[in-house]
Amino acid sequence: MGDGVIWEKGAELTNGETEHDLDMLEDSVLVQRAQTGDREAFGELIRRHRRQMFGYAQTLTREPFLAEDIVQDALIRAFLHLGTLVDVARFLPWLHRIVRNQAYSRLSSNPVVRERSFSALQRTGEDGGPTDVVWSNLDDILHRVSRSLAENANTTANPEEHLMRRQLHEMITNLLSCLTKRERQIFESHFFDHLSPQEIAKLFSLSATNVYQILSRSRKKVARERIRIIVDQYMMDRKDLGALKTNLLSKTSTFHVPGTWTSVGWALYRMLGFTDQKLSLPMVMGLTGQAFRITICHDDVHIAGPTMYPFRDVLPRGLQNMGWSCRIVETQNKRDVPGDNTNLIDSALLTSAAKEKRPPQEELPAALELIHRSIDRGIPVLSWDLFIPEFGVIYGYDDEQRMLTAMECMQDDKLPYDHLGRGTLEDLFILSLEERTEKDQRSMLRDALSMILDHYDGKEAPTDRGERGLRAYDVWINAFRGGKIEPNGNAYNIAVVQDARRFAADFLSEINAEWQGDDESDELIRALSAEAAQLFRQMAEQLQELALLFPFPSGGDPNSVVNRERAVNVLQSVKGLEEQAVSLLEQMNAALA
Repeated sequence: MGDGVIWEKGAELTNGETEHDLDMLEDSVLVQRAQTGDREAFGELIRRHRRQMFGYAQTLTREPFLAEDIVQDALIRAFLHLGTLVDVARFLPWLHRIVRNQAYSRLSSNPVVRERSFSALQRTGEDGGPTDVVWSNLDDILHRVSRSLAENANTTANPEEHLMRRQLHEMITNLLSCLTKRERQIFESHFFDHLSPQEIAKLFSLSATNVYQILSRSRKKVARERIRIIVDQYMMDRKDLGALKTNLLSKTSTFHVPGTWTSVGWALYRMLGFTDQKLSLPMVMGLTGQAFRITICHDDVHIAGPTMYPFRDVLPRGLQNMGWSCRIVETQNKRDVPGDNTNLIDSALLTSAAKEKRPPQEELPAALELIHRSIDRGIPVLSWDLFIPEFGVIYGYDDEQRMLTAMECMQDDKLPYDHLGRGTLEDLFILSLEERTEKDQRSMLRDALSMILDHYDGKEAPTDRGERGLRAYDVWINAFRGGKIEPNGNAYNIAVVQDARRFAADFLSEINAEWQGDDESDELIRALSAEAAQLFRQMAEQLQELALLFPFPSGGDPNSVVNRERAVNVLQSVKGLEEQAVSLLEQMNAALA
């Protein structure tokens, strides 16, 4: 491919502008102009950075002509896709990544190179001959690859093979160095020599069961090491791009206001505090539907009930009600199956040492990238189960120490990068705010009511472990009558639902006070919201009686005859009030249609 197809400044500059004028402009300004189709602005960007891109490509290929083609292809790709670059200040790292991707694509596009096995690394004619290496032995392979790299670092005519050798050497060394000598021998015998566990058992005088156990343990170690290496590579990429730094966002006033037992509502409120959309905590709780949620687990009223729902479905929909799109990185754990109550397990399982023993998550590199990206945009990310199974926000990072700064349940703390997703639930969920679409008051309320009513009607994804919406009260009542309630979990559910209904009342009162419009439907919405607010306030007051009877965290004695009969009466009364309130919400929804 020839030089200068899209970046040469052969065209005349218009409006009296000179090349010197372009020299004086910042990269970000040139990017903005180039995004409008200004070829001269793009040409100036390339003039500034082309030498650096070529040098980087040459370090990857060790071959100047191939590096030249890679840079040319990358520049064409950058020109065609410049409109997708949102953060114009990140042009250089963005271009750097395109060059790297083009280089790797070129070097891996040869199917012969890509499909070679370990033994195919041997090249006919090299010193030592084809029989001078035992290809089933890892150390021999490493020695062979190392020697080949050293001998051919500057002379290899095939850049694809050079890169292949270097990557294989690094991969094998890093991955299998985590195994003990015996584990490596058995691992190599199985994966390199293709011996069966039974054959390996005879070879090493072990039982087949022991071989299976060693292979299973080794796979886990190698998988863990692989993720560590990917994270290391990600951090190296950040260093190469000049993005390695510390970034701690200053706390807004939302960090210090009285919170809510619904930790996800508080986390979302904190995040929004870094945007230009200023909503009250009751409004966030209401518009996301969190003020109206209830999920109760069968039999024991497990502590997981309030968070036992598909985050990926519920949280984005709640954000959409306020006009926000989001990005999510998560593990694929089933959140409708409650784990252990962390308030009741051995405290040693909550320590950093315990996290180190749990496997890292495959999604860790993607989660780190999302965290970095959002914080660099000035907005924290929502997190789950950093220290305990609750929601919080990550609002700072330190790349040198590989440490995150987070707040969860009003407590600031630090978390190592590789501890993400290694809590007691071994669950990872990170959410960032993305783009906002302006929505008027009517649209936000209409969408929120639709979501709230779907929850009450049980239209969310079902769970065998519990019940959501109005039917959850029947499960709760039956649990009291069964006499097998776990006190701590029950007390937590009471605290969450009581607090949520208080926020529902405040949300509806705010709708009543701030609703705009003078036509008949507007008057009806104000009247219905005021009436519904009063019902939710009564619910909160009645549930407060249960909160005092079954205080968190001790939980009192929910299984005594006297207490459970009192609880059943209160829950039946609250359910009746909530049924009346749902009817009013349905009327509000109809008035907005």
